[in-house]
Amino acid sequence: MLVGTASWTDRSLLDSGWYPDDVSTPAARLAYYASRLPIVEVDATYYHPPAQRTVEAWRDRTPQDFVFNIKAFSLLTNHPTRPESLYKDLRDRLGTPKRTVYLRDVGTEIAEEVWQRFLSALRPLHEAGKLGVVLFQFPPWFPIGQGNRRYILECARRCGPMRICVEFRNHTWMEEENRAETLDFLASHDIPYVCVDMPQGHPSSIPPVLAATSDLAVVRLHGHSDKWTSKKIEERFAYLYSEAELRRWAARIRELAGQASTTHVLLNNCCEDNSQRNAERLAVLLDGSEAERTSG
Repeated sequence: MLVGTASWTDRSLLDSGWYPDDVSTPAARLAYYASRLPIVEVDATYYHPPAQRTVEAWRDRTPQDFVFNIKAFSLLTNHPTRPESLYKDLRDRLGTPKRTVYLRDVGTEIAEEVWQRFLSALRPLHEAGKLGVVLFQFPPWFPIGQGNRRYILECARRCGPMRICVEFRNHTWMEEENRAETLDFLASHDIPYVCVDMPQGHPSSIPPVLAATSDLAVVRLHGHSDKWTSKKIEERFAYLYSEAELRRWAARIRELAGQASTTHVLLNNCCEDNSQRNAERLAVLLDGSEAERTSG
């Protein structure tokens, strides 16, 4: 069981005091993070495809057994994407006056280029054995259906031999009448389902169902901010799990881990150092040594 967070560089974390004063460069921060936690999810790749030299730096600044999960670029998950986040030559070819574009807007040739360049940049991590999975978080307008199932399989095929995992934000996939079908579909293609904890009662809400659909299980804990619909990231994820909540999740995650060879747990309540504090505490609870001392 590997426990980490969905960020190590956001501004509120840097201002929180989690990093010592002398840890002030990108290289030092990543090295310090990797000395405390064994896995991290890279969220920045959703907003901008990474340069290969950046990925090589991640590889070189972390221990041999450190793991990176990479969030797929927004264009590839059917989210609106700002043209300025595209590769410059592709942006020039596109020549769009639109504020945002979708994959369907850019044409086959540019789409193919984006896929190829995005995945090529990740190869240094994959070849070093440090790439866990590529996270495809699909938007609220991505409902259950044959066409969208085909697209998930296309994503898995394109990324191979790198692995993908899938997180839904449309409730139809995990409604009670569709839940078994969704999990069976993912299991039949050896694609990890991303189990989530998140605010309920929203169109994007997915219930906190824990299920392993592959030898890798993935859990992402988003918190329960009462400002989930805010456009400010710090407000959406401003939540600190309590000790009681972490203990309940530790018990559930241990049970899930019994159904998989490896389990990734990512805390995404990224406001100040909330996710780091919760991740480190959850790792202790999952280790079981404290529970043994308490019972003894």
